[in-house]
Amino acid sequence: MVDLNYHHLRYFRAVAHDGNLTRTAERLNLSQSALSIQIKQLEERLGHALFERRGRQLYLTEAGRIALDHADTIFAAGEELVETLKETGRSRRSIRIGALATLSRNFQMEFLRPILGLANVDMILRSGSTGELLAALETLNLDIVLLNQAPMADSLTPFIARHVYQQRVSLIGKPSYGARGAMLADLLAAHPVILPTLESGVRAQFDALVEKLGLTPQIAAEVDDMAMMRLLAREGIGLAVLPPIVVKGELEAGTLVEFDALPGMIESFYAVTIKRRFPNPLIRPLLEANG
Repeated sequence: MVDLNYHHLRYFRAVAHDGNLTRTAERLNLSQSALSIQIKQLEERLGHALFERRGRQLYLTEAGRIALDHADTIFAAGEELVETLKETGRSRRSIRIGALATLSRNFQMEFLRPILGLANVDMILRSGSTGELLAALETLNLDIVLLNQAPMADSLTPFIARHVYQQRVSLIGKPSYGARGAMLADLLAAHPVILPTLESGVRAQFDALVEKLGLTPQIAAEVDDMAMMRLLAREGIGLAVLPPIVVKGELEAGTLVEFDALPGMIESFYAVTIKRRFPNPLIRPLLEANG
């Protein structure tokens, strides 16, 4: 087994996240020279330079990036070990949940409802891109991730994606746009549409639908954030192509109307976890309630 000094690795990780040797030395109550020696010894052990200096800042080399990924995994696993074994015989008190930044907030609330308001549960919520969230899941910095597309699966990706919810996609707009039940072609001919961007699965479904129907709707806006689509619909910019759950409050209040469900179009939601020896027990009630 390769002999690795984990004190060196800990110091390297701290410097890598700070990006500044002086600041890290002050935070760890070490001299700058002592910290430099620790990093140098780790580089000698690994056989690669881990940092390159640009001015006063330190930047990771390619080897440094690989080392940091492994260091984050090692220390996150250590933290999980302590938390798990300290909590033997009783439920974990915290759960770290990541959600795609553009995901419907209403869906997130419904998903979290089984543990909302529980006095012994501390929820840590994070948002980000799909890549950022899955990387955090791999390094055990998140327990579960909510996405609207399942991640690609192969032998190198240990993700477990569960389809937890799906809802129809509809045309949604101001009540003044016409009577509910109006023909889809008439609605699209009379009003511009607010669409997800081309990267969205919903957008691909919509483009296929209008092509099949021989329609060319006017596009008022292309948006990658459901919350912004909701606001634009409220402002009367156009008909939004959305799952009704995104505008649940507005539909109940009557400020927006669901005019027509778009045939064959659905938005799917996935809860993604990773195989772990000690999974967070708070995940189970979430998946059971949303399965």
